[in-house]
Amino acid sequence: MPGPAGSTSTPGPIPDPAKAPAHGLVPAPRRTWATLSGGEGPLLDEHTRIEARPGTERVARWLRATVGAATGLPLAPHGPGDGDGDADGGGGRVLLRLDPDLERRLGPEGHRVVVDDRGTVVEGGSETGVFWGAQTFRQLLGPDAFRRAPIDPARHQWRLPALGVEDAPRFRWRGLMLDVARHFMPKDGVFAYVDLLAAHKLNVLHLHLTDDQGWRLEIRRYPKLTEVGGWRPRTKLGHRASPLWDPRPHGGHYTQDDIREIVAYAAERHITVVPEIDIPGHSGAAIAAYPELGNSDVVDTASLGVLTTWRTNPNVLSPTDNTLRFYENVLEEVLELFPGTFVHLGGDECPKDQWKASPAAQARIRDLGLANEDELQSWFIRHFGLWLRERGRRLIGWDEILEGGTERAGGLAPGTAVASWRGYAGGIAAARSGHDVVMCPEQQVYFDHRQAAGDDEPVPIGYVRTLEDVYRFEPVPPQLGEAEAGHVLGAQANVWTEVMEDRRRVDYQTFPRLAAFAEVVWSALPPSPERDFTEFEGRMAAHYARLDALGVSYRPPTGPRPWQRRPGILGRPLDGSPPFV
Repeated sequence: MPGPAGSTSTPGPIPDPAKAPAHGLVPAPRRTWATLSGGEGPLLDEHTRIEARPGTERVARWLRATVGAATGLPLAPHGPGDGDGDADGGGGRVLLRLDPDLERRLGPEGHRVVVDDRGTVVEGGSETGVFWGAQTFRQLLGPDAFRRAPIDPARHQWRLPALGVEDAPRFRWRGLMLDVARHFMPKDGVFAYVDLLAAHKLNVLHLHLTDDQGWRLEIRRYPKLTEVGGWRPRTKLGHRASPLWDPRPHGGHYTQDDIREIVAYAAERHITVVPEIDIPGHSGAAIAAYPELGNSDVVDTASLGVLTTWRTNPNVLSPTDNTLRFYENVLEEVLELFPGTFVHLGGDECPKDQWKASPAAQARIRDLGLANEDELQSWFIRHFGLWLRERGRRLIGWDEILEGGTERAGGLAPGTAVASWRGYAGGIAAARSGHDVVMCPEQQVYFDHRQAAGDDEPVPIGYVRTLEDVYRFEPVPPQLGEAEAGHVLGAQANVWTEVMEDRRRVDYQTFPRLAAFAEVVWSALPPSPERDFTEFEGRMAAHYARLDALGVSYRPPTGPRPWQRRPGILGRPLDGSPPFV
């Protein structure tokens, strides 16, 4: 289980990058070794070539586009007559290649980076492994390798340390959920987060695309989803009890071509984009656009608008054939845009009051032979789980999809996975039932929760979750046996954006905690209480400099900068330690 909650380490100044141990690699690799007694490897210079063996060509293009841009070096392709270096022995080469032995030993994401006097070899069990090795290579070049252009090409030397690194991930699902429904993040911000995930060797971007406060995905068959559901007239500032409002309309959406571009951009960085279309609750924006989707036999759904505040919305989808066909049509377009295996369908926080009062919902319960409204929701989710399975996909939903899963309702469809957010209990129950699990307990990895106590934290929400708290997060609870633990695909951190109005606010809440999370899901760390947080803080010295070069508006260890504060905007801080459930 995770270590002590609410860790009390005193924040200090940002450490000196020059004193960072082990070259400041984040996440920590499995094994490193010195390749030369002097400690220094070759210089990258205008003579350096990249030799991309078959299957690694895309990684070579990525290196030229990123490291080449930062260094100002051409990193030209290695030709047949180039040898291992140029005529005067400078420059060397960067060799990219696949290694079947690495795949056998470490899996397809395993990789090795070896820097010696002959140059650099980056090899992996697959192209993905080579790409993660390229991330290590970039980190070894220093923080300025993360800039978009060279800052002093006449004086800067790009010398690599003489080092070997061998590495592979602990989990196959290493994710971040971005809520783009509550506050829309324009496309350039999504691209930036794809790059940030890649830099931390994270491989899943879960986009929360629909909610009560906005619908962010173009569906051509139903244009009002974005024309009406994509906009709200004003927005609550802070917690729902706040008296303050932003009077400006808020909205936006991604066109289908935008999504194709985002998915392709992520795929080039070996990241899978998982879409979330939230049903049957959190559907207020869809009902505002198409009132027939709601329980119109209970409320006047034609009078409902897109929600402007943050609360559990009583207006949920009606469990009718019309609603089922509508969302099947929506999902047909979703599947065409997102080629990944998983489609997230929410399933959380669905109040049942309208179903209890609805003659149509009660008739559906009787016709199906169900006992209650919980079983009705389970049937609703199972319908789409089977629908996705028929098309070669898998449903994933929040842990409420386990509720009402009796034999009468049919239970979860085969292959359904559970994202356990209310704690560990849902994930434990799912794994024991043979379902795969992604652990994302709010008590540990909800990044909307505040990072420190005190009045300076902007719009403080939830329990204090420090960098150390996240570093001590353990995705696999001890209650699971070995076979059950095998159902834990991994974990993800969730960024809910009710009180994050722009990317700088998202940056502040996400970083540096995402670096700690990345190490938890990638590295072979000891049990939570035995983890050396002081050593991790030392490596973060170099990593803060990388985040600076990338332009990330992270929370400094000393606390928020003046412009990061939000004085006078009400939050909802919770005191004490969070429960572990």
